[in-house]
Amino acid sequence: MSSYDVIIIGSGPGGYVCAIRCAQLGLKTACVEGRETLGGTCLNIGCIPSKALLHASHMLHEAEHNFAKMGLKGKTQSVDWPTMQGYKDDVIGQNTKGIEFLFKKNKIDWLKGWGSIPEAGKVKVGDDVHEAKHIIIASGSEPSSLPGITIDEKIVVTSEGALSLPKIPKKMVVIGAGVIGLELGSVYARLGTEVQVIEYLDHITPGMDAEVSRTFQRLLQKQGLSFTMGAAVQSVETLKTKAKVTYKLRKDDSEATVDADVVLVATGRKPYTDGLGLGELGVVMTDRGQIQTDAHWATNVKGIYAIGDCITGPMLAHKAEDEGMAVAEVIAGKHGHVNYGAIPGVIYTHPEVANVGATEETLKAAGHAYKVGKFSFMGNGRAKANFAGDGFVKILADKETDRILGAHIIGPMAGDLIHEICVAMEFGASAQDLALTCHAHPTYSEAVREAALACGDGAIHA
Repeated sequence: MSSYDVIIIGSGPGGYVCAIRCAQLGLKTACVEGRETLGGTCLNIGCIPSKALLHASHMLHEAEHNFAKMGLKGKTQSVDWPTMQGYKDDVIGQNTKGIEFLFKKNKIDWLKGWGSIPEAGKVKVGDDVHEAKHIIIASGSEPSSLPGITIDEKIVVTSEGALSLPKIPKKMVVIGAGVIGLELGSVYARLGTEVQVIEYLDHITPGMDAEVSRTFQRLLQKQGLSFTMGAAVQSVETLKTKAKVTYKLRKDDSEATVDADVVLVATGRKPYTDGLGLGELGVVMTDRGQIQTDAHWATNVKGIYAIGDCITGPMLAHKAEDEGMAVAEVIAGKHGHVNYGAIPGVIYTHPEVANVGATEETLKAAGHAYKVGKFSFMGNGRAKANFAGDGFVKILADKETDRILGAHIIGPMAGDLIHEICVAMEFGASAQDLALTCHAHPTYSEAVREAALACGDGAIHA
């Protein structure tokens, strides 16, 4: 029986980052992973492969729509789907092998297999039982579905199946207008697929700033995606080579049926804790099936912690990473901290969408007096030069103190631009602090400064 200071169950972004930080802090560390490769859902069948396909399909879009405008002329681009899939797989391989290298570098043992916790202080992997002073559950999440839908990962698919379709479908129905559905819907729309998004609510991207949501839907419609809003999917019938999706409109209870070559079920994710033995251990769970933890990520069972998608909070890789580093610090006797008010969210479509902190809707609901600074990318020289003038930056600041409360960006490189505001919020900065900071010209980041200026006396290039 091998003995460790820490055993982490799961090697996704939360688990592998936690393992590396534990090892850096001098703790003897092991990580349990049953996949053939490290990295969890994110690196193998989630964030990384989807970004590869988003990048490839965006390059196709640029070639088809913007190259000629810049004087770049030549043969019309065509899609070699197997080669594109090979590119995606190579990206996955580079990243997962990179994690394996980091494990060896930091002397972290990879316990290959699926783990369970027979009792506090012990982790079982296969037939072997290992001892650990501290056990950290980083088991992640899995796709959730709807009643009446059977997923076969061939015709009716989750995000995993959608990343590896044998051919580009002519028609795809996406159930759910959240991040996953819109990203993968965008990929296939650029590749020539007719994409119809069916959403239960009357707006896309639930929880997002309403103005951004409306603008985002309009831009996606211009790119060829169609939306059926306020519709409850009743069933998905799988035939030999296609599927029939039946939905009911909430406004009048009328039913309709549409055919599709592929149906992508993108109705969110749920914590994955199967097989861990948490019930037998007496680990307290929330009503939503998440592992309940305290402010230090500890469960009610001494020595067992949990982080990432399997606990409360946004199901984001970077949130899991932050928690992984923080709980490692706690176990090592230091002060681990995560600022949940400054965790950004990003949608990697084109344009990108990013947000951090409060929305106008949440501030109004809380009765918090605020002001808005907004700037359109059409006033940004770099964006206009790059055919990227759609969208805007919106900064929300306290009406009295000018402290930044949140920000929402739809536009070029939004996922990178948002971090300037994250840093500002981490340090309690005001909109004026941001406005008085010199920004290089010409860059997209100038739009962030202009939005900050708009919180005061006004933007320059508006």
